[in-house]
Amino acid sequence: MSKAGDVFQNPVTGERAVVRIGTEESGGELLVVDLSIRPDGAVMGEHVHPTIEERFTVLRGEVGFRLAGEVSTAERGVTLTVAPGIAHDWWNAGRDEALVRVEVRPSARFEAMISNAFGLAQDGKVNKRGVPNLLQLAVFAREFDDVMHLTRPPRIVQRILFALLAPLARLLGYRGSYPEYRARGPSETVQVEQLDVAAALAECPAR
Repeated sequence: MSKAGDVFQNPVTGERAVVRIGTEESGGELLVVDLSIRPDGAVMGEHVHPTIEERFTVLRGEVGFRLAGEVSTAERGVTLTVAPGIAHDWWNAGRDEALVRVEVRPSARFEAMISNAFGLAQDGKVNKRGVPNLLQLAVFAREFDDVMHLTRPPRIVQRILFALLAPLARLLGYRGSYPEYRARGPSETVQVEQLDVAAALAECPAR
């Protein structure tokens, strides 16, 4: 589980996440990170979180967002909330590094997914968008279907294709989740100003 000050990096997508409130402090209900994205950096593609709410506050730079098909650019001080089930994508839209505070509710399963996604990237097992090969993606997508799914190809195509590919992927040694990535831990630990965990948790909807 993550805690304040932990740093996690994805060398492919250009994301560097400094944890401000970790799943250890929140009991898995909330994850707050300050996420740096290099110029031209982006998350892995347009996606949907079925049960997770995300909130983005731009702290520095310019960030492009696509929310439910609408594209906009947000600058410092702008906050956007993405409700569960809304397709979204975001990227650094400026010439300088962007810094965004990302809040994820609830966060335990999301953190497990990110640990695996970042681990695959760190080991050179993804493409330039941070997406693994089709066999790895098949078992990864099925493992974390409750957390996230990409919007392309269409959902029905993904379900049929991944169901067909998953048995072969597992036979070849691919896994949806890798214990070694969950156990890898942060790339470093830094000092951060303590946020009010109780106040942040009070904003979380009852579950």
